[in-house]
Amino acid sequence: MPAHLVCFEKACRKRYPVTEVIYNCPACGGLLEVGYTDWSPDPERLKRFFRERRMSNAPLEQSGVWRYRELIPFLDDFGNVVTLREGNTPLLESPKAAAYGGLKSIAFKHQGFNPTGSFKDNGMTCGASQAIRLGMRRVACVSTGNTSASMSAYASAAGLQPIIFVPHGNIALGKLAQALEYGALTLQVEANFDQILALVRRLAERLGIYLLNSINPFRIEGQKSIAIEMMDQRDWRPPDWVVLPGGNLGNVSALGKAFRELRDLGFIPRLPRLAVIQAEGAAPFYRFMKAPRPGGFEPERRPETLATAIRIGAPVSWPKAWYEIEQSNGVVEQVSEEEIADAKAQIGRAGIGCEPASAATLAGIRKLTGAGVIDKEADVVAVLTGNLLKDPDYVHRYHTGQLKTAHGRPVRGKFANQPVVAPNDPDRIAALLSG
Repeated sequence: MPAHLVCFEKACRKRYPVTEVIYNCPACGGLLEVGYTDWSPDPERLKRFFRERRMSNAPLEQSGVWRYRELIPFLDDFGNVVTLREGNTPLLESPKAAAYGGLKSIAFKHQGFNPTGSFKDNGMTCGASQAIRLGMRRVACVSTGNTSASMSAYASAAGLQPIIFVPHGNIALGKLAQALEYGALTLQVEANFDQILALVRRLAERLGIYLLNSINPFRIEGQKSIAIEMMDQRDWRPPDWVVLPGGNLGNVSALGKAFRELRDLGFIPRLPRLAVIQAEGAAPFYRFMKAPRPGGFEPERRPETLATAIRIGAPVSWPKAWYEIEQSNGVVEQVSEEEIADAKAQIGRAGIGCEPASAATLAGIRKLTGAGVIDKEADVVAVLTGNLLKDPDYVHRYHTGQLKTAHGRPVRGKFANQPVVAPNDPDRIAALLSG
């Protein structure tokens, strides 16, 4: 089944070879996606294969991405695959979090269980594998944290040189530490994410560096596996809702594409509704979707949120995200810093934990159930995009009453768990524990 790149814009749909190094359509400037011709996999046969492959020790089968390679068949040689055994992330149920969100039940698809601790690994294994296929030697990304950690790991594993560009002073230290440890050349640029991305796109073309941000369509192909694995884990029964945090909007674009393909190929009977949740200070997609129209998207020039993974004002994938929200009859919501912080604490108290951006999902669910958009009896899966340890400083500041916005406004947590200083005295400690 030959793969090709195709312009996402309906008025264009021009095709290009899958081996051409482009990120936008040369004809119209639109986003690109990976398409396939003569693609008619047998759903029942493949469902059996996917289950059987879980028992194998072969690297491709141990990957929660490449195990489903018939549904992401853009490579002609799987010898190019770079894998760290990504995917294989659990669905975790939590009655406590469900109650907080106004639901009878909820399951979290926790992408923080990935090798570098975030959903980026699902896409990066495909992006890095395509870089190898193309004969690239250097790869680059602009990142608020998770992309840089993931790209650095996969590039180093593949023998490529990783180059990362991060906004100076606007990256969680846990994520920056990962990129440094994985050997990336790290450039801290005095600009925001969107400004740096425009800079790096010019540099990549000039210097022959392969760009691995989510504008890369092979990244999106890999992130489709989140939805595919979710359906496999649920015996191919789609939930009523899938809820995701919204930053650069690559995830909703990928999962929406995956669900549509699974439906059209006969793997699932219907689409789940998609809900994207943004932080109030970085919510251009939320504002756009209140009155969507072609050409009407306006970036947030100064995005601000403590959830650094979604602090993005000009998400490149907004046209794809718009399409997927409309196709799934989905919704977009925004939540405050306090709502994110408190939801994060509740996910932690459920014994699960996540990075701040992930908690936007539960905060948004609470808001949507309160408004009657999501029914309390609904079957809901929330995608947690990153691990708790991605931003430990945020956790400490929340629980010790020191969490503040970029403008110095205190974020008052309702569920702060202050540490208690105790004397070296068994009687007094016993009194503390008894009280």
